[in-house]
Formats: sequence, C-alpha cells, structure tokens
Amino acid sequence: MVMLMALASALLFSGCRISDIHVLTVNVPGLSTEADIERIRQALAPLNGVNKDQLVFDMKAHTVKVTFDSMVLANKNVEIAIAEAGYDANEITAASAKASKK
Repeated sequence: MVMLMALASALLFSGCRISDIHVLTVNVPGLSTEADIERIRQALAPLNGVNKDQLVFDMKAHTVKVTFDSMVLANKNVEIAIAEAGYDANEITAASAKASKK
C-alpha cells in the first residue's frame, strides 16, 4: 500500500508539461514600416500557441521576437508563416515559401 501511494505521489508531482514557452527571434530583413508590422502580425494571428500580445517588432534591427508554446507550435511554423506573408524569415526565404505551396 505504501509503495502504491509513493508511486501515485511521484506520478502526480512529476506530471507532464502542458506548455513550454519559448521566445524566438526572427531576422526579417524586409521589416521596415508599420505596414510590414501589420502584415506580419496578421500572418501570425491564426497560429495557435503564439502569444499575440507579446510580439516585439524592432524595425531598426529588422527582427521580430515571438513568444510561443513549443508544445503547440515549432520554430519553423513561425518562420514559414512570416515567409508566406512575403518576408524572408531566418533561413527561410519568402520565395521558397511560395514555391513550396505550388
């Protein structure tokens, strides 16, 4: 009985992660205007796992910091969404994102 209680307790307190929050910095060379920010914001809006309230756009550095739950979404999903909006995103070019949709 004691062993069973110890095992149940260990399982209860070790638990499974239900979220794993990451911050991804995406280099977006084409980010230079408010219109670019809005377009990228709209591209990320449908992605579950992205914290839309914590997007940080830096036009001077041409970067977007995206806070997301990696249990729901991968880095590449974020980069591909930005590339599909017409912007290079880290190693993914906007052109390659459009070509892969054909």
